[in-house]
Amino acid sequence: MINLEELRRAEFPWTGAGKISYLNHAGTGPLPARTVRALSEWDHVRSEPWRNTAKEQFGVLARSRELCARIIGASPDEIAMTVNTGYGINLAASSIALKPGDVIVTPDREFPANVYPWMALAARQGLTYRRVPHVNGLADEDALITALDEPNVKVLSVSWVSFETGLKLDLARLGAACRARGITFVVDAIQGIGAASIDVRACHIDFLACGGQKWLLSPWGTGFLYVRRELIEGIIPQPVSWMAVKNSEDFTQLCNYELNLFDSARRFEMITLPYQEFAGLNASLELFESVGWDRVYALVNERATQVVEWAERRRDVTLVTPADPARRAGVIAVRPANPVEASARLHANGVPHALREGMLRLAPHFYITAGEVDRALGVLS
Repeated sequence: MINLEELRRAEFPWTGAGKISYLNHAGTGPLPARTVRALSEWDHVRSEPWRNTAKEQFGVLARSRELCARIIGASPDEIAMTVNTGYGINLAASSIALKPGDVIVTPDREFPANVYPWMALAARQGLTYRRVPHVNGLADEDALITALDEPNVKVLSVSWVSFETGLKLDLARLGAACRARGITFVVDAIQGIGAASIDVRACHIDFLACGGQKWLLSPWGTGFLYVRRELIEGIIPQPVSWMAVKNSEDFTQLCNYELNLFDSARRFEMITLPYQEFAGLNASLELFESVGWDRVYALVNERATQVVEWAERRRDVTLVTPADPARRAGVIAVRPANPVEASARLHANGVPHALREGMLRLAPHFYITAGEVDRALGVLS
């Protein structure tokens, strides 16, 4: 078993100074030292491009597909590498067969990446886009399922974990409801993957989009899209990359045009991708695998529970995120009496976090110690 203290010294050396308690993994995760080295090595080779072949470049993407597929219980041929979550949501929006009068449903107060693509699609195609109101400040699964029974609903798109409240939805329940009704189920998973376990098959997910820069501790410009195997061959991607087709791998005959798209999710990749950033993603994901994903999830839950229990003891703080571990991941939202003042105090004392919609968002990862969380909570107290 990996020694976490040794891992902290090797991969996150800034933790040793004791000046920073980093609780903003829901914003941007720091890069492990091995990831920084991978980026540097690839950038150095990039400065002498004759040292970097197409085989190496595409080999990096193949490794990324393999690593990302393992996290979510998919197969590599269902994974397309992308530069962010929003690309995946937009691709889902452009791929689903819809007609005027059809209805798209999301919860209200979604992150904008899961709102604007549907708003734009609805305006362009004469669709109806409906946001289901929160109940008691949180997205409500019962209300969402009720909405699915209304006429002409064709799509449900949700954030697995809310960027605002930290609520984790029961994707298996929602996915089963969608599958039973023939409704396409789309998931923005960026606030959950890396902090909690997920199985796309058990959850009946059709499309899942995730960026790498948060809980996966990976570079900006990395991410992936899952498309359920049975859907892939029926989708002509929009836009279409010049490397979406099988004959594109033969660089000696690029003018033999034939729209023979890959049978896999590779047809959705927009080449050229930043290969060096995906080398960094691979380094980060291999770090997680060396620790063990189950151990990572357990440690995230321990630190999150620490914040929850502190908030429950306070009379001057409202816990917004559900206390039930089944309904949360790593994002814990609390509302103190004066959120702006409390946020300023945290920043002044070396506790990076986020102020969102009048709430403090505290998001510790697996390598953060109980002492670091206590230090941050002590500043709030």
